Amino acid sequence: MLTRWVCFGVWLVTSGAMADEAATKVFEQRILPIFKSDQPSSCVQCHLAGVDLKNYIKPSSEATFHSLRDQGLVNLDQPEQSKILKLINMKDTDNAGANLLHAKSREAELTAFAEWLKACCRDPKLRNAPKLAASELAKPARPDEVIRFTRTDRLLESFEQNIWGQRHRCMGCHSEGSDQNRKLVKENGEQVSWMKKSSAETMTYLIRTKHLIDIDDPEKSLLLLKPLKEVDHGGGKKFLKGDLGYKGFRTWLEDYAKVARDEYAKASDLPKSDPRRLKEFTSELWFKLTNTAPAWGDKLLQVTIYRWDDRAKKWEDAPIAVSDRQVAAKPRLWQHTVTLLAAADSPRAKEWQRGPSQLPAGRYLVKVHVDRSDRTLSDWRATLRNEDFVGQAEFQANWRSGYGAMTTVDAEKLKK
Repeated sequence: MLTRWVCFGVWLVTSGAMADEAATKVFEQRILPIFKSDQPSSCVQCHLAGVDLKNYIKPSSEATFHSLRDQGLVNLDQPEQSKILKLINMKDTDNAGANLLHAKSREAELTAFAEWLKACCRDPKLRNAPKLAASELAKPARPDEVIRFTRTDRLLESFEQNIWGQRHRCMGCHSEGSDQNRKLVKENGEQVSWMKKSSAETMTYLIRTKHLIDIDDPEKSLLLLKPLKEVDHGGGKKFLKGDLGYKGFRTWLEDYAKVARDEYAKASDLPKSDPRRLKEFTSELWFKLTNTAPAWGDKLLQVTIYRWDDRAKKWEDAPIAVSDRQVAAKPRLWQHTVTLLAAADSPRAKEWQRGPSQLPAGRYLVKVHVDRSDRTLSDWRATLRNEDFVGQAEFQANWRSGYGAMTTVDAEKLKK
């Protein structure tokens, strides 16, 4: 009987030693090269900064395993279900092209870690070793809040809110495949087609090609300078500094640049989001003001439109559309497409998300603000205030898409 127990003990020791040896071999051949490589891991598909797989690797197999174990990233009894494997295998659900691009490296990382963890978990000595001190754990330097914030899906949300909802200012020439775009591509090349079929494709293209983005000085990005016509732009002037389009594009560019430069070090560095902010939807609905006051000439004018609520017998509390643009001084008019607004996840937002953004016929109220002091030109973050209010007017609208079907209000009928 004693002989059996001795033999069993020898088997356990031998088995553990073999497992440790196998784990070390896999680690040195397949995981240590990831740690030593100057190339980023597949993590960069979803994380633009703040985290890389090598952040979780230490110089030795034993230390790396203990570090992962102590952070709850290893399932000792079912190593194939370990959290670290699930993290490695995460993909960008909105970007099939990027998934394909990173598929080879992700598969290599996944199979290497899976084989290594399986060997480690067979070794009782590794499993039962004392916990490491907190200072000995291998993990990203940035806190979890920053790591989550620098994910591409979070950046895409910002892109959709700040740029995609304002794309009507650029889509005529830059939407891939449109008649005007095909003409411009023949004349100027494929780089004209930076606006793709989806927000995810467009953002990925802009980040990958970089020719329209200046990471070091976002204000100097061609994505801003061209519509400002501060450099040659065949489409003319589309932005004024401080208008809604400029604000949206600049906000996203500043955000992306800080992420790309890894400047968000702690949670308090992150920009604050407003949960009450309405979701923006681009439209082909045009609104026009005629007989604008001569004093408004060449100034930034903003219209904010409200819908009448028949059930409540009052104007809706939140605006349903907004737009701004420079007033044309000589013909005394203002006209532009409107951006539709809806609370996130509301029935209205879901409807517009599914298809063309349209407004129902009915009774509306327009409130007009004019930046007569040019405050927004000197401070692009400035918003129009009560003192910029020049009047409001009720109107009936049948809202039809297209430049030739504008909804028009006479500015002389505005009342305070």
